[in-house]
Amino acid sequence: MMNNSELFGVSAGQMRTIVAEGLKGGDWCDLYFEQTVYNDLLLRDGAVASGGFHLDYGCGVRVLNGEKTGYAYSESTEFQSLMDAAKAAAAVAGKPGSFKAGPSIPTAKPPYLMQTDWSDADKKQLSAWLEKLEAAIRSRSPYPSKVIALLSWSVSNIMMYNSLGELTSDTRPLGSVTVTAIFIKDGRTEQRNISRSYRCGLEMITDALLDELAAEAVKDLDDSFAARRPKGGRMPVVMAAGASGILLHEAMGHAFEADFNRKGQSVFCDRMGQRICKSGISIIDDATIPGNRGSILYDDEGVPGQKTYMVHDGILTSFLHDRISAAYYGVLPTGNGRRESFRYNPIPRMRTTYMESGADGTLEDLVASVRKGIYVDKFANGEVKIGEGDFTFYVNRGYLIENGRLTQPVKDVNIIGNGPRALADIVAVAGDLKIDDGTWTCGKEQSVAVSCGIPSVLINNLTVGGE
Repeated sequence: MMNNSELFGVSAGQMRTIVAEGLKGGDWCDLYFEQTVYNDLLLRDGAVASGGFHLDYGCGVRVLNGEKTGYAYSESTEFQSLMDAAKAAAAVAGKPGSFKAGPSIPTAKPPYLMQTDWSDADKKQLSAWLEKLEAAIRSRSPYPSKVIALLSWSVSNIMMYNSLGELTSDTRPLGSVTVTAIFIKDGRTEQRNISRSYRCGLEMITDALLDELAAEAVKDLDDSFAARRPKGGRMPVVMAAGASGILLHEAMGHAFEADFNRKGQSVFCDRMGQRICKSGISIIDDATIPGNRGSILYDDEGVPGQKTYMVHDGILTSFLHDRISAAYYGVLPTGNGRRESFRYNPIPRMRTTYMESGADGTLEDLVASVRKGIYVDKFANGEVKIGEGDFTFYVNRGYLIENGRLTQPVKDVNIIGNGPRALADIVAVAGDLKIDDGTWTCGKEQSVAVSCGIPSVLINNLTVGGE
């Protein structure tokens, strides 16, 4: 297999020369080389009707002068093109300033599980698998349905070099399946959106995955058709394990990203070392879970992926740092400098954000403790104001809780609250942590693959927007 230096056609000596050119405008320079090969197959109306192929290739050059950044990129990795990019980045950054880089990096262990390379994929077999998936969904439901399914896969070869002389390489696989199934009953429609995504190879395409997706597509369909919008008000909310972790990501995780904090834009910027929720609650951002969509061997600054406790036993213990914020705070980077591609500058981003299991029993115990409230099974889109911490999330599946029991299915509900307040109002955490394997993508200025998870939790007092 060709190594990444050969792939990008650049020698160690040339990289040193390019970095030296960049350092004329700052105290730090790094190079980010990328080759990403992307493929997809789209099933619609019972057959695979289209497919796509995309190759992205190039290099980004970053120069740091204190907190000022100069950035340029080239879609060619020829030496002169990269020298021109380094000159442009240096001109934007200015002249050497006060940025001080962190220490050299340790060796990391790859969190990827690619046993069979995606380049070995037989598209006819993959098309047949999608058609079999569509047939399985139709066969499991008594209601007419329309199924749209997208199978996509990519492999990114990454090489990074910086002014400390650190050279890192990474090969990142990513396979994803997304399914939209629309069912019709008595003139009403119900739409299910389900997905799976893993940092692995072709081995993810199995009959077991097909059965799992088909079963989820039709689960509790009758309840969904019977669901109604409930009366609103302030009440306890029980959030299901797994995909409810999107609220943790959006309403709390972004507020822990260090760029928001060093700029004074986060509600947590002056709360380091303080208690922000009850003891026993720990919130983690993790890049090391094998095969997980949010896992990375190195971040996009060459810092090893790692497991970072943002909250430990109720105490705020760390923000999520790139190299810039780590230098500002005088701490080690946490491996959260991420970018969409070589065309973008890295910024602090989450990877896989979740809350550890608690010691407050089971989901059933949490529900049994609520006299009147709501159980949320599936969140959809939401909005968050980072500065204030206020959030609104749309719920497309859940149940009323009445006298400790799940009763009427509900939908079209908004959950409204404040991130820090909601965190403080968590009164019970079950022992059933689940990391969701959906195709989560975070869109903070750029799009990056992430994941999320949470155990079942009981939040004492949220606003439920209903009738």
